[in-house]
Amino acid sequence: MHYAKKRFGQNFLVDTDVINRIVDCIQPQADDVMIEIGPGLGAMTKPLLARLNQLNVIELDRDIIPKLKKICIFADQENMRKLIVNEGDVLKFDFGRFFDEHPELTSGENGPEKKLRIVGNLPYNISTPVLFTLLKQRHLIQDMHFMLQKEVVDRIVAEPKNKLYGRLSVMLQTFCQAQSLFEVPPYAFEPAPKVNSAILRLQPDDRFEHQIHDFSAYEKLVRQAFSQRRKTLRNTLKNLCSAELIEQSGLSPKQRAEELSVADFVNLYRSIYPSS
Repeated sequence: MHYAKKRFGQNFLVDTDVINRIVDCIQPQADDVMIEIGPGLGAMTKPLLARLNQLNVIELDRDIIPKLKKICIFADQENMRKLIVNEGDVLKFDFGRFFDEHPELTSGENGPEKKLRIVGNLPYNISTPVLFTLLKQRHLIQDMHFMLQKEVVDRIVAEPKNKLYGRLSVMLQTFCQAQSLFEVPPYAFEPAPKVNSAILRLQPDDRFEHQIHDFSAYEKLVRQAFSQRRKTLRNTLKNLCSAELIEQSGLSPKQRAEELSVADFVNLYRSIYPSS
């Protein structure tokens, strides 16, 4: 028996139909390099292990790790060899070093031969920091599938001129293709959360990579633009650029951040931070 810990934001997925549907959406292949974040009691770990040659998991709760291993190994003794547990905080996990420690996954000057596939049921209290941490490692990642609070997923996939459209939407859509796959009700978890959840698919996309040479500067611009949603770009960006620079990017200083597309933000960034 393991009781969910509030400090870790634990809600254990228990609905078999939902679990199978998630795994089917992921479509794991035997030789995938997959990392599961927050495996908990192994609800998704077990069916993933059944399809993979190896699975790495990252778990912060040291009390749950022995139970996770016992559950997974009891299900199939072969899982003892296939399951690799990394104890620690995903926000401190070095995904680049992961490849250094697994030289068989790299191919010399061309970088990783196989990229990471990331999955997980992310705790609501750290979902945004985890997403931004992974966004900075996107060059190592093939795709990501996450269980998140539905409101967060709705914000990520929101389009301009929608009240949910904001910093999270722009940042993730700039560097990834984002798709909401399906909703998950509270009763699929134990304990049941007070909100609905949804499955998010993120696939890194390099369409704007060559135009953004400073991730931190771009993030600062987007954050500043949405800092006061009801104010115009002239006001929210006055400490970053002039109205003339805004116009040079093809925008009006009278526009609000929520009216700008991802391409508009990229053009604005290029006007403020021209590449050397």
